[in-house]
Formats: sequence, structure tokens, C-alpha cells
Amino acid sequence: MGFLQGVLVLVVIVAFDLKNAWGSLRYSQSPSIMKPQSAPASRGPVLSSQGLLNPFQKASQFQSFDSRKFAQEPLGSQEKQLMQGPVKPLDWKFPIVPEVPRELAVNFQLRQPVTPSSVAVQCSENRVHVEVKKDLFSNGQLIQPSGLSMGGCPVVREDSASGVLIIEYELQDCNSVLMMTENELVYTFALTYTPVAFAGTPIIRAEGALVGVQCHYQRLFNVSSNTLKPTWVPYASTEVGEDLLQFSLNLMMDDWSSQRPSNVYYLGDIINIEASVKVYNHVPLRVFVDSCVATRVPDVNSVPRYSFIENHGCFVDAKATASSSRFMPRTQEDKIRFQLEAFMFQGGDSPSIYITCTVKATVASAPSDALHKSCSFSNGWLAADGNHQACGCCDSTCGPGVGSAAPIGGVQWEGNASLGPVMVKERQKTLAGLQ
Repeated sequence: MGFLQGVLVLVVIVAFDLKNAWGSLRYSQSPSIMKPQSAPASRGPVLSSQGLLNPFQKASQFQSFDSRKFAQEPLGSQEKQLMQGPVKPLDWKFPIVPEVPRELAVNFQLRQPVTPSSVAVQCSENRVHVEVKKDLFSNGQLIQPSGLSMGGCPVVREDSASGVLIIEYELQDCNSVLMMTENELVYTFALTYTPVAFAGTPIIRAEGALVGVQCHYQRLFNVSSNTLKPTWVPYASTEVGEDLLQFSLNLMMDDWSSQRPSNVYYLGDIINIEASVKVYNHVPLRVFVDSCVATRVPDVNSVPRYSFIENHGCFVDAKATASSSRFMPRTQEDKIRFQLEAFMFQGGDSPSIYITCTVKATVASAPSDALHKSCSFSNGWLAADGNHQACGCCDSTCGPGVGSAAPIGGVQWEGNASLGPVMVKERQKTLAGLQ
């Protein structure tokens, strides 16, 4: 009896231990048992009924420590304070390059030439009489008598009062060509004009022209006169720009409101050019065109070459060729505008002209002087800014050439700017005979 009681007690103890072990295993595998409400943070490790640390519970607690606390707090409190302390903001920035505003589209139409009436022909019984206006192209440019001929026969006289050149010869002279039709005898002549360069320059400002002249004689001896449609030779002219401290040259509209969208001109047209300097962070500057040279190719040292602004800002073209080229009155210190009458080089196959200018800038507060000026010729030398005394040396020498001194009271900047090519076409005209 006593033995059976002892066995029963042992079975009960073993069953109780198995129950505790099974409960511990479920506790370690269930995530809900690890929530804070079932195991407050103030408690230590939970002991089993036998006072021993459950191995499943211990492993679970170490896993919780490794994955949460260590991952969330990799640095100590001192490191946190250093990382969260005030940081001095950077005061250096990349320089901002100002954007150049784009030119707006403008309503531009190239002006077409008009038809002049500048050649008159009168045929008599045995002679031909031709009168040619000196303003052959009706553009204000007078042709030179030495460039006009008819079949190799030169001008015989000039009527200065009416501005007319006269050619008169026998019908069989001047390499005339006789043709016979069913009803007529026709004498044909070739009236040609070859532009002659201005004295001391390699440039011309008139088109070459070929005009057919015919005298018709009917079998009843009625005489009539007529001119044929002339043949014109296309030509061109030029421009382009920029440099050091942002010097630039630009073609401008007739009213100077914006850049010109076309680079096509006709001989006799006025080319508006604006020289400017970008100011950006500089003190206010005043710009001058010191010199300008025109060439057929971009090489400024090539031949032929024509210097139309020289001697530190003297616009000599108007004096040398009696053109209307000039500096415009100054409206802005950092811009200077000038007008150049279109021209071309005598002879040659290339219709292009390239313009290279030396441009200077001085502080706007410095006065203009003999080395820093903008002078035009019109019955004397006149300055664009009104200081006409600075132009007194334009007929002589205004000072040193390269590396000239800065103006009184200021420094100067200098660079080159270019334009080219711009096409200058000859006007397609029909010359109507004057009866």
C-alpha cells in the first residue's frame, strides 16, 4: 500500500513537469506572449517552476535585444548630441551666368528695288544718240564717266546741269551688230558700265551693268528707238561679332529696335551696325569703335582690305567716298551705333565682305579725348557725343597706335569684334528709255 502511494506521487510529479515544459515551449513560439503587456520591461527573466531560466525564453529575449535596441540606437548619447548639434551653412555658391535674352521675332520684309528710268536712246538716219543719267541706279550714287562705254566707245561729253552723260556715234561704229529681218534693219549696241574704285581705295558702291541698245529701221524708213532688259551681276557685302569682356557687333533694324533677321542688302542700302559691351558686374562703361577694316575673307591681314574707321575713331569712309556713312548720336554709354553705306570690292569672284573692328571700353565717367572718340565727317568732323574738339586730329594723327594710353581719370578694356558675311545684291531693274 505504501509502495503504491509512492508510485502515484512520482507519476503526478512527472505529469506536472511535462505540463510546465509544454507550456514553456508554446510561450517561446507564440509572438503574442512577447508583447509588453505580458512581460513588463521592469521584470527580469521568467523562471520555470523549478527556479531555472527557461532556454526558449532566454533565446527570445536576446533576439529582441539584438534586432531592436541595437538597430535603433547604434550610437551613444554623446555621439547623438554631436550629430544633432548646429551646422554652419555653406556660404559659397556656384557663380550664376546671366542668361542673354533671346531676340523676339520681328516683322521684317526685305525692300525690293524699284525700276528706274535712266537711259534714253535716240536713233537718227545714220547716228545713235544715248543719254545716261549719272544716277544710273536711282539710288543717289553717281556713276563715274570713265566707267561707262558703248561697244568700247567712251562718253563724248557731260551735261552737268542735268546730270547726264552723252554718247553719240555713227551706226557702224562702236562694234555695232547689224541684223536684217523681214521688215526691219536692226543695229544693236552693248552699253556697259564697269564700276571704278574710289580714288585711294579698293572699293566701289555701284553695280556693274550691261544694257542692250537697238535702233530699228523699217523698210519705209521710219525710225524707232528702244532699250533691252539689262543684265545685272550679283554682288555682296558683310558683317559678325563678339570678344573679350563680351564686345559684340550686330546688324540692326532701320529703327534700331532689334537685331535685323536678314543679312541681305542691296547696293546703295544703309547697313545699321551696333557695337556694344556687356557690363555684368563692372562699373558703367562707355564703348568706342577704334578702327574697322573690311576684307573679302575673314583674315584681317588679307588683300584687298579697306580701312573705313581709323585714327582712333575717325569714320573716314564719308570723306574718302562722299558716302553717308556716320556714327549715330550716342543714346547709351555701353553702345555705339553707326551706319555704313553698302559697298563691294572691285573685281574678283567672291561677293563677300568681312568686317573686323577694334572696340574699346572705358569707365563712363572718363571724358572722351583724341584716343577715345566717335567722329563722323559732314562738312567737317563732328563727334557723336558733342565733344567736337576731340575730332580735331582726324585729318592728321591722333596719337600712338597699338597700346594707346587709357583716358584721363580711368582705365580701358580692348578687344576685337567681327561681322560677316552679309550678302549685298545688285538691284534687278529694267531700264526704260526716255522719249
